[in-house]
Amino acid sequence: MQDKLIIRDLAKRYMELATSEKQIKANKRMKDTNDLRIVRPPVLIDEIPWHELACEELNPVCQDPRARHAETVLRRALYQKKYFKADLIMPAEWTVRMSYSMNPLGLQSDETRAHGKGIGYADVMADESCLEKINPPVLKTHPENDEAAMAYFTDLFGDTMPVRLAGVDYIYSAFWDVLTRLRGVEPIFEDMYDRPEYLHAIMKKMVARTTAQLDFIEANLHVDPHIQNLHCTPAAVSGLAPDGLKATWYRGMAQSFSSISPAMFKEFELDYILPLASRFGYTYYGCCEPLDDRIELLKTIPNLRKVGCSPWASPERCAEQLRGDYVAARKPNPSHVAHETDPTLIRREAEETVKAMQKYGCPMDYVLKDITTVSCKPKNLIVWAETVSDVMDEYYGAD
Repeated sequence: MQDKLIIRDLAKRYMELATSEKQIKANKRMKDTNDLRIVRPPVLIDEIPWHELACEELNPVCQDPRARHAETVLRRALYQKKYFKADLIMPAEWTVRMSYSMNPLGLQSDETRAHGKGIGYADVMADESCLEKINPPVLKTHPENDEAAMAYFTDLFGDTMPVRLAGVDYIYSAFWDVLTRLRGVEPIFEDMYDRPEYLHAIMKKMVARTTAQLDFIEANLHVDPHIQNLHCTPAAVSGLAPDGLKATWYRGMAQSFSSISPAMFKEFELDYILPLASRFGYTYYGCCEPLDDRIELLKTIPNLRKVGCSPWASPERCAEQLRGDYVAARKPNPSHVAHETDPTLIRREAEETVKAMQKYGCPMDYVLKDITTVSCKPKNLIVWAETVSDVMDEYYGAD
């Protein structure tokens, strides 16, 4: 009963914000941006090192682990709305995702110390015999888990927040992130020259598992056309189907490929994800890797809608190529909040991006993420949010 009292109080406060006129306007801007309209860009902060912001407002006190998780989600959202002059994705409901399981890949990474300087990865796929260790896919639904979760959270929230059994949300493939942890970067790069046929054999196995996963989802589960959060960036968009993979987004990335040529990117990544991405409503491509030298290749993805513009990419080059046909998911440099904040530096970075996007008529969202540290100074994020929001107000007009 104590858990219920805590959750219901937090949920009531959360729902007042999530259903407010201000949030409704913010939600519209997020959707308008993904619909390729030029509006004031959404400004968000995500992947926060919450352990460095520890305070009474954020400390969970619920006893049941499920309630404790919900409490943490609600407390963090309320904290951000209270202190950060930025947007926030705030679904006005609690979602229980339909659950399913897929058997493990069959290989495990082996982290090692690289000459005492940090974490490295031993190559656990050094030869072709390792291909046999990749398991054929086995998938299974778990409706009993869904039923139990719905009963629990419906009772927990009472009438303070709607609880919805939601379909599968977006799907992403990060094949080379997985393979980097299994092999390390250097063996992969060497094999691109010495044994490209081996890398192709690996990718065929990986793609086959993902293809089986997508087939299973379409045959056995619903897909949620109402998702709002696409890994730290808004997902709301027009034109999605009511169900099936066309009802959601595909997301791809190859972060270790920032050091290879566009031609090799096409050969070892793009050619493999094209058949996967084409099955979805829209595609969002990119994470931390700079993509400004291969955007023209990405445009061959038929349903491409959003492209990551990382701190190491030129916003000018991105905007010039994307123009009004795609959304730039701009990710500013998180090191600007790591120790001491310099509003002048933060403003300069934001203005450089805004001027480039306005010059070429490119819609964007502006999301601070991958924040390793703020040196236990919440003020760093407060200053960043105020500075960037002021820039957006100046160039696009205040809400």
